[in-house]
This record gives sequence, structure tokens and C-alpha cells, in this order.
Amino acid sequence: MEKIELEILGLSSSQTATGSFALVLGEIDGKRRLPIIIGMFEAQAIAMEIENIVPNRPMTHDLFKSFSDKFDFTLSEIYISDLKEGVFYAKIKCSRDGEEFEIDSRPSDAVAIGLRFGVPIFTNESILEYAGITMEEEEGQTEITNLTGGSPKKEKEKEQAGTQESIKSASRDELNQMLADAIKNEEYERAAAIRDELNKRN
Repeated sequence: MEKIELEILGLSSSQTATGSFALVLGEIDGKRRLPIIIGMFEAQAIAMEIENIVPNRPMTHDLFKSFSDKFDFTLSEIYISDLKEGVFYAKIKCSRDGEEFEIDSRPSDAVAIGLRFGVPIFTNESILEYAGITMEEEEGQTEITNLTGGSPKKEKEKEQAGTQESIKSASRDELNQMLADAIKNEEYERAAAIRDELNKRN
């Protein structure tokens, strides 16, 4: 079956499952989107890698990467292979010493791991035809958002405005301390904003 390459368009709060997120994958050079409901932990793992945030200690998906590097496993692709009774299935395609093999995985874990290896994500026409959503070009991409709580939109906007103001007014030493605290507390959106402010001052 012909494979179709996907790209990560973003994460958004799930409207149907409290505490969950929709991982939105998009067909490259196409208009179809494939939303997959994933958990908070996996959403954070994906967002952290996209935002280039390094935790103080390795998370599960980072550990998989370190383990693979140590024992000379390489990844070639992530393949969202099947959809049964509303549940997506994925395979992590690996190789070692010239031997290729597949590891069964949840799509959320597979994508989080695939990001750390920089490998492409694929699915097939059958899954896109059944579960894909066609979007108009002008609707744009879904932003990575709301990974640390479920505040109402207006309250979230106020909170973000206050955070941005405190970040801009902080000294470099204060920002470095704030960044360390944000990572320690797993406040990854805040950590990304602090990191961006530090980069602007370089």
C-alpha cells in the first residue's frame, strides 16, 4: 500500500476528552488533516521536542533515544499503520547491523520518539480516507497550545500577557533562574517563552 507522508501541524486541547489533546498531522502537499487524541504526557513530550526544551532529567522518550544510540539501533520512519474501532496503531521502523524490524507502538509515543530521531511520519490512503479531515488553505495550522492547564480562553490570555510582561522586564540572571524553575515544574510553554527572550538578548 502506498505511503503518504505527514507533518506535525500542532497540538490543541481535545474538545471531547478532558485532559487530552489532539495531535494534528497534515498531509504534505495536501489539504487533509489527521487528528489523533493523545494524553497529556505524550503531548508534553512532543511539544518539548518541537520547542527544543531539554528537561533536567531524561524523559521516557529521551531514554529510548539514548538506549537506541548506545546499542546502535537506528530509526528510519514512523508509520501510522491501522485504525481499528477508533484506535490508531503505529509502527516504529528500526534497523541494526543491516537487519530491519518493526516495533508496535501507540502513535503518540511513536511520534514523540520519531521527533527525537528526525525521521519522517507516514500513513496510508485508507486511514486518511476514513479518518482524515479536509481543511481549506486559509484556515492555517493548529498552534501548539494549552499544555499545562485548562483555563478559559480569556483567563489564559490574561495569564499569558502577564507572563510576557514579567519575562520582558526580568534581568538575564532572573530569566535563567525562571527557565530552570519552569523546566523543573514542567511548565513547558513558559519555558519556551523564557528561552525565546534569552535568545533575543544574545
